[in-house]
Amino acid sequence: LEPALGRVWHEGRIAALLELGAGFNPEFTGLEDVFMNSSLMGISKAETERLLPQIESFAEIGEFIRQPLKTYSSGMYIRLAFATAIATSPQILIVDEALSVGDAVFQHRCTRRIKEMQQARTTILFVSHDPGAVRALCSRAILLNGGRMEADGPPADVLDRYQKVIMAQEAAYAEAQLAMASATNSMLGPSGTDSR
Repeated sequence: LEPALGRVWHEGRIAALLELGAGFNPEFTGLEDVFMNSSLMGISKAETERLLPQIESFAEIGEFIRQPLKTYSSGMYIRLAFATAIATSPQILIVDEALSVGDAVFQHRCTRRIKEMQQARTTILFVSHDPGAVRALCSRAILLNGGRMEADGPPADVLDRYQKVIMAQEAAYAEAQLAMASATNSMLGPSGTDSR
């Protein structure tokens, strides 16, 4: 996709987990999808073959890797996608809500791997509505609201601002519901029948 405006400059390989299904073909087997996804990231077939044991070990989906992706649960899909993305040793990893899928053991494994990548100076762009994950994984947070940057700074400060935004939205919703109920009651009148 082309951005509406602005530019992005980067140096190094980018791996991205943007949404379930992105970069994978449901008709292909997991194995075929690993090779296709790796080639999209500029990894040769020989290099992918070398990385395959590492990918299979991290994904831990067993023989399902030889089954069509369309037979996978969302958790199995994200296991394979994440394992493929990190095996390519990207300099930039983009993760958009993908870690909210999967069991607790796998989420912990992903968190640990992301922290290892951060220590190795990999840039991680982590997009999430999960305050706990943001606190655990981020050294800087940016709050976007309606397509605009509302806050930028330490995660604790930005998460406080996020909580205020959520509370304001919830208060506005409750007020709108109350106004709608009041308008409905005034149209029905005291007997509960339409007074028009």
